[in-house]
Amino acid sequence: MRVTPFVPHAPAVLAGVLRSGGWDEWKADAAAQGTEVAALRITGLDADAIEHLVRHAGRKLGLEVQTGDGWAVVLGSRARLQALARPWVGPPELAELAHQIGLALPVELPVMWPTARGTVSLEQPVLVGILNLTPDSFSDGGALLTVAAAIAHAERLLEDGATLLDVGGESTRPGRPGPVSAADELARVVPVVAALVRRWPALLVSVDTVKAGVARAAIDAGAAIVNDVSAFRLDPKMGEVAAASGAGVVLMHSRGGVTDMATYDHADYGGDVVGVVLEELRASVDAATACGVLPDRVVIDPGFGFSKTVEQNILLADQLAALRALGRPVFVGPSRKRFLGAITARELPDRDRATAALCALAYERWARLFRVHDPAATRDALRIAHALGGPQ
Repeated sequence: MRVTPFVPHAPAVLAGVLRSGGWDEWKADAAAQGTEVAALRITGLDADAIEHLVRHAGRKLGLEVQTGDGWAVVLGSRARLQALARPWVGPPELAELAHQIGLALPVELPVMWPTARGTVSLEQPVLVGILNLTPDSFSDGGALLTVAAAIAHAERLLEDGATLLDVGGESTRPGRPGPVSAADELARVVPVVAALVRRWPALLVSVDTVKAGVARAAIDAGAAIVNDVSAFRLDPKMGEVAAASGAGVVLMHSRGGVTDMATYDHADYGGDVVGVVLEELRASVDAATACGVLPDRVVIDPGFGFSKTVEQNILLADQLAALRALGRPVFVGPSRKRFLGAITARELPDRDRATAALCALAYERWARLFRVHDPAATRDALRIAHALGGPQ
C-alpha cells in the first residue's frame, strides 16, 4: 500500500490522477471540475441572511462559512458552491444571494476566439506584440515613426514569438497633452496596418483605439481586432463598428478619459477592486453585446496600470481567476507597467523579466493573451507555465 499526497492546485492535476487510474477522459474532467476549490466574499448581508446562510451553506451543504458584521466568506468545492447557487433548493431568504453566487462562480472558458479575419486558438498562450506608433508612449514613444521602422520592428516581434500585433496611434501616458485628433491617429495607424497585412497576409492585426472612425478605417485596411482601452465608453459608435465588421473585441477595464485613465485619479474601489472591476467589466460586455457584438468575439482585459494603485494591481493580478465568472477569455497587458517597477525597483527599459514573470503567473490564473513589448523573454516563461499544465 502507498499513500501519495498531491496538490490539486488545478483541475487538470486531479483529472490526470483519475485518468491514470483508468477513468475515461470525460468522466475524469467532469469530476475534477466539480472538486475545484473556490471561495466567495459576500458583503451587504443582514443578520437574518447570515443566519440562513450559515444554516443552509454550512450545516446542510458542508461548506466552510466565516461571518462578521454584514459579511460572510464561503469556501468549498465548486460542486457544493453550485448547489448553493440554486435558489429553488434553498430557503427563500437566500434566493437573491443564490442568483448572485451563480453569476460569480467560474465557468468554462472558450478555447477559440473568432475575429474578422480568422480564428485565434487559445489552447496555448498567445503573445501579442506591441507596435506603438506614437511620439509619446510611456515606454517606446518615438521609435516607430515611419512605416518602414514599424515593419522592421514587427518582423522582430514575430521572430521573437508574437502571433498577433497590436497597433496603436494614441498614448495614454499620464501627463501628456490632450487627446490625439482622429486625423493624426488615422495617419499613424492605417498605413502601418495596410503594410502589415500586405507583408504577412495571414497575420491578425489589432488596432488599439478608442475612436470608432479609426477602428473602421483600420478594419478596412485589414485589421481583425479592435482593442478599446475604454471598453466602448468613450465613443458610442464603437460597438456598431465592431458588430458590423465581425471584429474580435478586447474590452479593457478603465475609468476616465485618455489623458487620466492611467493615473490614480479614479482608483477608489471601496476596498474591493476585484469585485468592482468584475462588475464594471460585466457591464461592458453586456453593453457590447447589446450593440450586436457576438459574445464569442469578446475577450476581457482587467486593465493593469489603469486607474489602479500598485497595491490594487497586485491584488487584481493575484485574483485574476475571478474574471472567469464572465465566461470570456482573459487578455492582459502588464508589460513594463509602473507597478512592476515599484515591486522590482527597475526602471522602464529593465522590466521585461518582471513582465515575463507576471505573465506566467497570470497564465496560471487563466489569462490566455499577453500584450508585451518584448515577446522573447515572455515566450519562454509562458512555455514553462504551459508545460507545467496551467490551470486547465
